[in-house]
Amino acid sequence: MHSAINFNIIFKVISRNLLITSGFLALCILVALYFHESTYPFTHSLLITGSIGGFLFAVTYRKDMHHELTQHDAYITVTIAWTIIGLTGSLPYIFSGSIPHFVDAYFESVSGFTTTGSSILTDIEALPKSILFWRSLTHWIGGIGIILLVIILMPSLRMSGYHIFTLESSLQEKIKPKIRKVGYRLFYIYVTLTVLEILFLRAGGMNLFESTCHAFGTVATGGFSPKNDSIASYSPYIQYVIMAFMLLAGMNFVIYYFMIKREFKRIRKNEEVRMYLGVLFVTGAILTMALYFGMGKPLELSFREAYFQIISIITCTGFATADYLLWPHFAIIIIFISMFFGGSTGSTAGGIKMVRHLILFKNIRRRFRQTLHPQAVMPIRINHIPLSPESNQSVLTFITIYILAFLFGSFLMTMTGVDIPTATSSVATCMAGIGPGIGSVGPVNNFAFLTDAAKLTLVFFMLLGRLEIYTILILFTRNFWKD
Repeated sequence: MHSAINFNIIFKVISRNLLITSGFLALCILVALYFHESTYPFTHSLLITGSIGGFLFAVTYRKDMHHELTQHDAYITVTIAWTIIGLTGSLPYIFSGSIPHFVDAYFESVSGFTTTGSSILTDIEALPKSILFWRSLTHWIGGIGIILLVIILMPSLRMSGYHIFTLESSLQEKIKPKIRKVGYRLFYIYVTLTVLEILFLRAGGMNLFESTCHAFGTVATGGFSPKNDSIASYSPYIQYVIMAFMLLAGMNFVIYYFMIKREFKRIRKNEEVRMYLGVLFVTGAILTMALYFGMGKPLELSFREAYFQIISIITCTGFATADYLLWPHFAIIIIFISMFFGGSTGSTAGGIKMVRHLILFKNIRRRFRQTLHPQAVMPIRINHIPLSPESNQSVLTFITIYILAFLFGSFLMTMTGVDIPTATSSVATCMAGIGPGIGSVGPVNNFAFLTDAAKLTLVFFMLLGRLEIYTILILFTRNFWKD
């Protein structure tokens, strides 16, 4: 094993994660008391999680922690932490009997924390409200975890070329150089969006419990709903509110800091924001026309259903107001392709991310231009900043690995006995953290019918996609473990 691995730092980070999770479990005890439900699932989960977290905290508390977190340590820490938090998150499901089977409970937990939103539950409304609250809360916890991971940890360690996505934002200068202060500001923005959505949903007549659960799922771009039909039975007002907040949650959270600072010029010049909004507008318009002219639906309903579904898919939220598998075939193809877009970098959305697609398109355009002008020097620029050849290559490599992983995962899923549309879309939706797919895992279905092997395969691809591919795959390389 690599001699440079600092287990003290790794255990310290994991202990903090477990203690924070324990705090959220304690919150669920209060929710259970409020609804006169059993606190047993949460007290026992809290006891286990808190004991392990407390033990690791005590062991590492007085250790020398002056060493910086290296890339080596970061890869291991992030992967282990997300695996363990998935295990602890499954405890309330198991203890309550809501999901007694371990693989199902782990699937639901990882789906929550990775903000995927895929579910094995067939009757969601039959579960205790405290369990449904925990289910939505896992989204909210995972969402802020991803924000801090993507904007703070990955760029600072130059992981996976991620530092290129915060250059324009100038995080070190504009938000403050200290990581803790950056984290606080991002957390405040995250909480503010959550509270605002709760208030808007309450104004539309949704009760506080459902408003909170849906706000957790929206701002984290998760998609878990306490209702069996997701958002379909709610009023158009509620659907528009959730649509708007899905759109906001899919944007880089640094943009909101610029809004607070009134640096609107920086926002207008941000190419990823323009591409993000442009792709949503164009695809939504195409789907609106498909529903209006192809299916004869009223214009407002066509607009609402089309834009709700495409925003939900591209931001990787997964809420649904309609069964898009009943739409025209080319519309379903657009939905499937949109699973690979993803939202903005620095958001809670998953997928490949818009900025990577932007860089890919710029490379394609440069290739055509160089065919006509072989001697011309044409650097790739993002937000007017030249991209180094190494960073450019990193992005193109990431997209290639992402597609290869998707194809390999689809192959594995077909080996479990599912049809090709279900296999491909289940992997695509889990890698991107979306939730519903096509085939047998469409928006009105779930993942309960899959075998344990298929569910564990999808759990792996949830973590793989959520942690940006490299973070996990590098652990399987020989060089990583060499002295």
